[in-house]
Amino acid sequence: MKLRMATAALLVCASLAATAPATANTLRWAAQNDIQTLDPHSQNHSATTTISGYAYEGLTRYTEKFDVEPALATKWTMVSPTQMRFELRRGVKFHDGTPFTADDVVFSLQRIKHPASNMIIYASGIKEAKKIDSHTVDLILDGPNPVLLRNLTFVRIVSKAWATKNRSENPQDFKAKEDTFAARNANGTGPFRITSWTPDQKVTMVANKDWWDKPTGNISEVVYLPIKSDATRVAALLSGALDLLTDLPPQDVTKLKADPRLKVIDGPENRTVFFALDIGSDEIKGASVKGKNPFKDKRVREAMSLAIDREAIKRSLMRGLSIPAAVMVAPVAYGWSQELDTVAKADVARAKQLMTEAGYGDGFEVPLACPNDRYVNDEEICQAVVSMWARIGLKAKLQTQPMTQHSAALQRFDLPLYMYGWGVTTFDAQYTLQDIVHTKTSGADGKGNYSRVSDAKVDALVQQMKVETDVPKRLALMQEALKRTRDEFLFIPIHHQVRPWAMKAGVTIPHSANDAPQARWATMK
Repeated sequence: MKLRMATAALLVCASLAATAPATANTLRWAAQNDIQTLDPHSQNHSATTTISGYAYEGLTRYTEKFDVEPALATKWTMVSPTQMRFELRRGVKFHDGTPFTADDVVFSLQRIKHPASNMIIYASGIKEAKKIDSHTVDLILDGPNPVLLRNLTFVRIVSKAWATKNRSENPQDFKAKEDTFAARNANGTGPFRITSWTPDQKVTMVANKDWWDKPTGNISEVVYLPIKSDATRVAALLSGALDLLTDLPPQDVTKLKADPRLKVIDGPENRTVFFALDIGSDEIKGASVKGKNPFKDKRVREAMSLAIDREAIKRSLMRGLSIPAAVMVAPVAYGWSQELDTVAKADVARAKQLMTEAGYGDGFEVPLACPNDRYVNDEEICQAVVSMWARIGLKAKLQTQPMTQHSAALQRFDLPLYMYGWGVTTFDAQYTLQDIVHTKTSGADGKGNYSRVSDAKVDALVQQMKVETDVPKRLALMQEALKRTRDEFLFIPIHHQVRPWAMKAGVTIPHSANDAPQARWATMK
């Protein structure tokens, strides 16, 4: 084992050496999975949006505490409840030297709303972007929009001239395996310029010396390495080949904390890991039951949830680094409450009874799809749940694959039962309820709903909260929708992740609940 780990670490070192000579301020960072694209309007995938956020910026951005502050907009004013005026930052240039203007904002808001975009949720409620002058834009809204400024942190601004020149006017259609110039190259206004991306190997970035803002850190270059193997990632860190590791295997945390060359920081993540079920189809694709869909029966869904021993997963697989979940948003999200997130104890006897009452006392067979390089112990958790479900007669045929393939398959609606994780990027529960719980539409509502969930009561609550500006009323709407989603077992939450990061003792970087390290805030000694 030690020989294999040493060999793996040497391979990582060789990959880093092939990039460029490392300087004292080169941050070598590894995590479990690769990005899916460089197109900032294509995929709503955490690693992808994190890396694209190094190069691209929105009109607004988050502070270290996830408050909203100005970015490419310096000021915003409510002209009316349905019209917001943004004054744009002057003197900003894209990485290719093109000036940033209102035309780029209007173009980007049109582009992100294209049907191929998986990021349309962030433009939700925006009817139109109107250019007032070269550095002023008005957003015309469908109605009052209490999460507009948070959403805009993820509407990354693309150069209209660059996209047009390179035939990338529309976002990449990822699920159709489309390849575009913008999917392989980046040209933003942000603190780092992405210089190369070799899929499944590395992303390289250098500090943008012409950035309009000044970093608080001293990082001049970032090398990001997607390393699927837990052992290889840890070996690379211990060998000195890495400076920062953000996907720590829970079983190695204690050992890494004890190493005087390293330091480990942790905190709750805004992500909930869960199982999604095809509730809407008349028949489950690939299941042994033909002519009907057992997942339509609430008793089956409840039985599947009751069969899962979340505490055992927390204790044995996560080594305490998880929070068993009953609702679809993590504690760091606005709208969450402890009362809502009280998890029922595993009860196999009751689960068997529910299966019998639903007419499936003898169980049935169904395919289960899980990623094997995205969430902490994702494959191991799925293997454990397969055994738990077997006790109630549910025979889940497990298939695992890299997240890139898993994501494309679920977007094609090829997966009737699958593991997924959802981070509340706005830190507001509406984001989850609107994107993955709401009935799928041709617009932003239900854009991430790949399991054909449709509940009229939840839909009505989402429509109300989208325009409700009274804070207590809006909170009540969100909590009612979360409760409805929980009680109808529209999804089966497993847990909210807790994320430790390990780094060399000389590296300082603030932990972030969205699991997105920001090199502009990092320092190295």
